[in-house]
Amino acid sequence: MEDIVKAVTDAGVIGAGGGGFPAHIKLSARAEYAIANGSECEPLLQSDQMLMSQYPEEVVEGLKLLQKATGASQGILALKEKYQPAIEALSPLVEKEKDIKLHLLGDYYPAGDEVVLVYETTGRRVPEGGIPPQVGAMVNNVETLFNIARAVKGEVLTDKFLTIAGEVHQPKVIKVPIGTRAEQVIEWAGGVKIEAWAVLCGGPNMGELISPSAPVTKTTNALLVLPADHLLVSRRQTELAISLKRAKAACCYCSYCSELCPRYLMGHSLFPHKIMRSINLGIDEHLEVITSAFLCSECGLCESYACPMELSPRIIAREIKSLLSAKGITNPHLRNSFLRERGWEERRVPLERLTARLGIRDYEEKLPVDLKSYSPAEVMVSLDQHTGVPSVPLVKKEDRVKRGELIADIPQGRLGAKYHAPIAGKVKEVTSTSILIKAEG
Repeated sequence: MEDIVKAVTDAGVIGAGGGGFPAHIKLSARAEYAIANGSECEPLLQSDQMLMSQYPEEVVEGLKLLQKATGASQGILALKEKYQPAIEALSPLVEKEKDIKLHLLGDYYPAGDEVVLVYETTGRRVPEGGIPPQVGAMVNNVETLFNIARAVKGEVLTDKFLTIAGEVHQPKVIKVPIGTRAEQVIEWAGGVKIEAWAVLCGGPNMGELISPSAPVTKTTNALLVLPADHLLVSRRQTELAISLKRAKAACCYCSYCSELCPRYLMGHSLFPHKIMRSINLGIDEHLEVITSAFLCSECGLCESYACPMELSPRIIAREIKSLLSAKGITNPHLRNSFLRERGWEERRVPLERLTARLGIRDYEEKLPVDLKSYSPAEVMVSLDQHTGVPSVPLVKKEDRVKRGELIADIPQGRLGAKYHAPIAGKVKEVTSTSILIKAEG
């Protein structure tokens, strides 16, 4: 187990699915179930599907290593039943393993949420404010497992698989060096088809607007190019003050946001509609309701699917969490008991309906896979891509580095991750949070 943890630490592997939690920490824990998350539940995203169909051996090997490190007696590879190429590639390998099985999921959102996935695959429910290890489960994204398998073979993490889609001439699944700027990836996808556009980093429901000059990170799973006036763009450009005014004036207390909230349906004491009404009194009143915002996973179903008034409970909950944390208030909702026993199965949101609501049906297509080696002119490696504190630079300006060379390390005794040069070149800038490398030759 120690050899696996050391190899993964040295390779700089972090959670590729979004949170960026250092993988070596998860490998150091104990669990009964090791779960590979291959659901890729956001619309349009296809890179995880590609990994499972193109690299099934590495995905299964990564799951076996997770089992070995955590002591899990059962491995579960969870993916949607519609991912037929991935199922066909994985099935022969899984059949050879007595303690690994495939678990096929329906096409609903958010199938990839950890709390939902643990319930679907094991029948166990993660308590309020809890994490899967509390119920004996360890969940890792399939790309993380792929990177773990590569790390044990001595390969460090320098590249990222992602989906580039939307208003580009050649939407595709692509592999690029970490630190490549979004505008360069867009150029490799044939460029933009329209004049006024914006870039969404991540899925259409949970992704965030970024500058075209922003770099790809270890957690980037998609770049979606959308018209500047698209609903998903304008929603994210709405000022918080406007969202608050709308919430105070227009919330009709219908409770649809709660009735479709995955956390509420899992039995947690989260009632988004009560939060929306309580903010009229300020965050210092109705604290039991207000602090329940800590339980929000920010999946976005409330704003994109449930609310008839087009309000954004997710944004309100995020701001409340930030304000409460600034006041030194932590999550008080940690119950192991649940409000209800059933509800989730009856109210899953079909992905097809969500896609229609999001206005992205025109971008639905099976994407080609482009895995050739790309070489950007420069990369900007952010040193805070992971959960924890920023890593410590090991290089200085004008240093020459080789591809794969260690350029930043974990601060002593802190939670962090190592970073390696994604390309060979010369270091042109070093700050406390980033390293700029320009290619030479």
